[in-house]
Amino acid sequence: MIVPNVTSEWGELKEIIVGDVRGAQIPTLKDKSLHCIDYAHLSDEDFKNIPTGPYPENVITETIQDLNILSQTLEGLGVKVHRPNPHDFSIKHTNGEWEVDGYYNYCPRDSMLVIEDKVLSTPMALRQRQFEANNFKPMFNPKHWVDLPKPKLRDKMYSREDLSIPTLMNHEPAFDAANILKANDDILYLVSNTGNKKGAELLQNWLDENTKTDYKVHTAENVYAYIHIDTTFVLLREGLVLINPSRVNSDNMPDFLKNWDKVICPEPYPTQVMDDWCPASQWLGMNILSVNDRCVIVEEHQIQLMKLLDKWGIESIPVTMRHSRTLSGGPHCVTLDVVRE
Repeated sequence: MIVPNVTSEWGELKEIIVGDVRGAQIPTLKDKSLHCIDYAHLSDEDFKNIPTGPYPENVITETIQDLNILSQTLEGLGVKVHRPNPHDFSIKHTNGEWEVDGYYNYCPRDSMLVIEDKVLSTPMALRQRQFEANNFKPMFNPKHWVDLPKPKLRDKMYSREDLSIPTLMNHEPAFDAANILKANDDILYLVSNTGNKKGAELLQNWLDENTKTDYKVHTAENVYAYIHIDTTFVLLREGLVLINPSRVNSDNMPDFLKNWDKVICPEPYPTQVMDDWCPASQWLGMNILSVNDRCVIVEEHQIQLMKLLDKWGIESIPVTMRHSRTLSGGPHCVTLDVVRE
């Protein structure tokens, strides 16, 4: 079983989980949670008409191939790769107040946060993903696993009245692990549809009570209201950050990053996407995985980004991810680094 150990986004990668796309689906039970988190931009009528159920067979087949090659690429770099077992995501889950089915194991980054030798199952903002981390729990040594308190996620937690601000309300702590980046004792936390301020407070309190390190959780606010952090900021090494220029500026830059060197991400190449299937934006092109502070894994079409990183002394290894935008997960999303040195 995995004994985790991670303190930064750029340490030497030793062990990693690569996700699995078998059984992936769009949840069939549509509710306020799903509408406000993943489909907030759609009208009530358009939301009623979204496709649900299993992703198309060719998407699954080709993504299985791409994830297998990604795993082989990492193994070729000396990284130990772990893969989850398949799961039936049509199974219903309930907390006694609502019932939902699930999404997928494609993005392990979203549901688990590894800090030092602990993996935190986070209080996810979307009902349909609330139980997702349980699929990975058997992979870890139990003494290193922490279940953070799950929120009730009643309807009052969601609002689409003002889409310029997060649709996730602040009644109880909720956040996805993918709202967070680690820079040793500095933790960057994106306030968005998938992470509220009470979630940041819960994380800070847990760190204060359960670690010896003097961690500081820094919130990034008024930056990007939609979902996760890793199409907005990428921490490449100590003192160097890749930023999304369409979202980040001098006014909303988190204080601890203001003195870091900034790599301004070029306009990403817009890879193919099935527009009806809750797709990610073209900025998924900056969703990259660090092997160490000198080497990253990048979607193969992002040539301009790879050229720019080379100027900063960072080698890029291109990988094929044909349906990353359709499935909303690039190299960083579909992996979870569990041991870095």
